[in-house]
Amino acid sequence: MKKSLIPVLVAGLFSLPALAFEPFVVKDIRVEGIQRTEAGTVFGYLPVKVGETLNDEKAAQAIRTLFGTGFFRDVRIEIENDVMVVVVQERPAIAQVDFVGLKEFDKDVILKALKEIGIAEGRIFDRAQLEKAEQELKRQYLTKGKYGVVITTTVTPLERNRVGINFNIEEGVSAKIKQINIVGAKDFTEKDLLSQFELTTPGWITWYTKNDQYSRQKLSADLEKLKSFYMNRGYLEFAVDSTQVSISPDKQDVYITINVNEGARYQVSSVKLAGDFTISEEELAKLVIIKPGDVFSREKLNESNKAISDRLGKEGYAFANVNAAPEIDKEKRQVAFTIFVDPGKRVYVRRINVTGNTKTRDEVIRRELRQMEGGWYDADRVTASKQRLDRLGYFSETTVETPAVPGTADQLDVNIKVTEKPTGNLMLGAGVSSTEGLILSGSISQNNFLGSGNNVTLALNTGKINQVASISYTNPYFTVDGISQGFDIYHRNIDSTSTSVAPYKSSSNGAAVRFGFPIGEKQSLSFGVGIDQTKITSYDNSSPSTINFVNQYGDTNLTIPVTLNWVADGKDSFLFPTTGWYQKASLEVAIPGGDLTFYRASYQLQRYFALSRSFTLMLNGEVGYADGYNGDGLPFYKNFYAGGVNSVRGFKAGSLGPQDINGNTIGGNERVIAQAELLWGIPGMEKSLRMGWFVDAGQVWGDYQAGYTKPGIDDSLRYSTGLSLAWISPVGPLKISYGYPINKQDGDRTEAFQFQLGTTF
Repeated sequence: MKKSLIPVLVAGLFSLPALAFEPFVVKDIRVEGIQRTEAGTVFGYLPVKVGETLNDEKAAQAIRTLFGTGFFRDVRIEIENDVMVVVVQERPAIAQVDFVGLKEFDKDVILKALKEIGIAEGRIFDRAQLEKAEQELKRQYLTKGKYGVVITTTVTPLERNRVGINFNIEEGVSAKIKQINIVGAKDFTEKDLLSQFELTTPGWITWYTKNDQYSRQKLSADLEKLKSFYMNRGYLEFAVDSTQVSISPDKQDVYITINVNEGARYQVSSVKLAGDFTISEEELAKLVIIKPGDVFSREKLNESNKAISDRLGKEGYAFANVNAAPEIDKEKRQVAFTIFVDPGKRVYVRRINVTGNTKTRDEVIRRELRQMEGGWYDADRVTASKQRLDRLGYFSETTVETPAVPGTADQLDVNIKVTEKPTGNLMLGAGVSSTEGLILSGSISQNNFLGSGNNVTLALNTGKINQVASISYTNPYFTVDGISQGFDIYHRNIDSTSTSVAPYKSSSNGAAVRFGFPIGEKQSLSFGVGIDQTKITSYDNSSPSTINFVNQYGDTNLTIPVTLNWVADGKDSFLFPTTGWYQKASLEVAIPGGDLTFYRASYQLQRYFALSRSFTLMLNGEVGYADGYNGDGLPFYKNFYAGGVNSVRGFKAGSLGPQDINGNTIGGNERVIAQAELLWGIPGMEKSLRMGWFVDAGQVWGDYQAGYTKPGIDDSLRYSTGLSLAWISPVGPLKISYGYPINKQDGDRTEAFQFQLGTTF
């Protein structure tokens, strides 16, 4: 048997000439040494096949190719009676990856990160990749402030040429920022400057926010905030000279030193406009909020530029370029600005493209758009279109892009991409309220029925006081003009025997049809008419007014209510607003044709003011008035009530106002509520948790016959103050308040701790 070894070592392959042999025709190819790799894989990489001639060049190429796969750590070719024998030694495969002491990170997240590097079960083991994985793991810990982390890696050989990798991690504790020093600041105290920073020394909430752990990204953001702080106060030449970050020898404390150069404070000497205005210079000048004589403010200058750019965008100049050029007079410490305006060409929308809507019909999306195809581009209309799509609630994400049409200078496309989310809900839940007790609820709703944009809802709610079963349907575009149409069918029970309200029970069945009319982008008017039958059950201890009502009008009454509602919503957010306003005016009139005739009117005005990035002031006012007409009185079950977590906190729900001779609250036909609340978000949870300090005021008044009401009741406004918490929890919205009555009077019922978990229909 004749054998000859071609190359033996890889080094010999690349640095020394291969052992020469006479070319021959390959009769067969045999692979030896494989354990996990399929023979077909080796054959697939070989550049020579049976029946072909093997020479020095092809043999060397075969070895290079097999080494290049990374599967083998040794490859050689032998010749045996015109048979090509490929002898390989496989690299070990990774059988398992384990961690000991891993607490800071989720194991699955780390395994995914290591897999991207090449360390994962089933992959070929590579020592260089393992070292890279160790460094990446350490880097991840450094981002968490764990500078003392120790990672020991053990590679254990296993059967069938496999290895197990174990990362033994001693995480240690996170290093905390011990001190932040700002050197060079003269005109502002270090405390004022550090208040702009997100990074901070340990405090009462930093265990959650982690802002006491050093982060390069957070420091960069804080330095930009510091620069903005100075630039908005006239320091045009402010600069951060250097930043030093040091760690204590025990790797427990981090020290940050920032060296700054404040420079001089500049005043604006003049502001001029130049360029091709298109719009009158006088109109553009009104948009410039930075004025001669003002202290320089980068924020005001940027807002001025943006206002001009937005105004031009409203006229179709989508690619307007607005820049301010400064002229600095260092001796006088003044700066003059020339705002150059280049509107570019006016552009129109060639096409509006909608993508991502696999279920929702195109027409449902397009009817919400305020920008039209073929019309001049209007930035305000594009923004309004996106906001209207967001408010539909059909999509988890809506993005709008306005790319220029290639090869043109006056056209663009509006590309709208939506990501649909499930709009059908089957909800079974429970809520708890300090007023209602246990609330069991269930509903089946489809907000986008068959992609048509119509809403269908079947709901059931059961509480200690209110029990409701209802069916609702709404078509938001009953007409092409946006007039909505819908109907409601309901059954409602009220049991006040467990509350501070005079005891009675009522059972109502009704139906209504309604229409909505848009009267603006943020305003709507709705009109409805229905029929309602209510049965009253009174008791011996019921209010005399209740008993008298049943005696006069009977225990069952039919009414025909007509409703009119006007809503104007300008809040910047539905859940946690920070700016904007909300108004609602409602009128319900029971018209002749039923057993009772009455009216009930209410108005609410709510305003939000952003006091800073962290604090919001909410002001809310509500008034209500109701009475009977046409010789009828107001049904007692249409009375207003006040007190509780949703009105005057600190007083028991529905307890304010007139009381009967038994001391039970009977409500009234007039109500006033006023609330002022300072709100702030919890760092890191701003979108789900908000706290507040409130001052509430309110009262209910009524005009009742002598002998029905308890004498000596003080009907002055009641005031309360306290703290509140609103949380969008995984099980539903949670409202908590701790209120303190400021002017409690005799007979008032107070309740300091009040809460409501879950929603009611």
